[in-house]
Amino acid sequence: MPGAIQSVERAAAVLRILGGAGRPLRLSEIADALDLPKPTIFGLVRTLRDVGFVHQDRATSDYSLGDGIRNLHESGLDPNDLRSHAMNWSDALASRTRLEVHIGFPDPDGARIVHHVFRPGGSVQQLRIGEVLPFHASALGKIMLGFVAGTPSSPRQLERYTPRTLVNRAALDAELHRIRARGWSSEGSELIPGIGALAVPLRGYGGIGVGALAVTGPVEKVFRHAGPPLDTIIRATTETAASISRSLGLHA
Repeated sequence: MPGAIQSVERAAAVLRILGGAGRPLRLSEIADALDLPKPTIFGLVRTLRDVGFVHQDRATSDYSLGDGIRNLHESGLDPNDLRSHAMNWSDALASRTRLEVHIGFPDPDGARIVHHVFRPGGSVQQLRIGEVLPFHASALGKIMLGFVAGTPSSPRQLERYTPRTLVNRAALDAELHRIRARGWSSEGSELIPGIGALAVPLRGYGGIGVGALAVTGPVEKVFRHAGPPLDTIIRATTETAASISRSLGLHA
């Protein structure tokens, strides 16, 4: 069997030292405790700080355990936090694509819309914040099944909403495999006849999937004629998701 990964062992040792110290520690104190060079320890604590596991005091530069390590039992991101990070980018995406924009968060019953931007143009639209979309029949839900850890699996019996809804478990699994390979999901008339959508994951620290971004509107505005989604829609949505993810703490 392969041996232990040294960098992980050292990071764990840093966390144990900080957790047991009872006070913030200087970089030199951590290095002395582990008998390692200060540059090595600096790289470790900087990474742990960036992911929220270590806190660095701005005044003294001393280190202590961060909120991220204290709250590992929680999801790590509140839906309201996700919404606040995504709001400005979502408005710009709606203007760029001329489509509705949804920000989604996993819910036990499906993909919950936590932020909704109306498509430009002044047409009559209904606010959909709080609506829960089925995982297997929506682009927002399928991207969560593919990328967001902790997303509940779809029910064994998949409900049919339209003639195009995926209700075969093997077909859904094959679609999720394709989604993971290409990085986006789509649905055309699978939930609501005539409505299409494209969704991409939103990622936080360490690349962890924390939610999803989707654009939705008439099928002909999302897809090429009898083909895949429009390249311009894919590009705009993935670029916006990358910007939101950086705001959430994802490092390139």
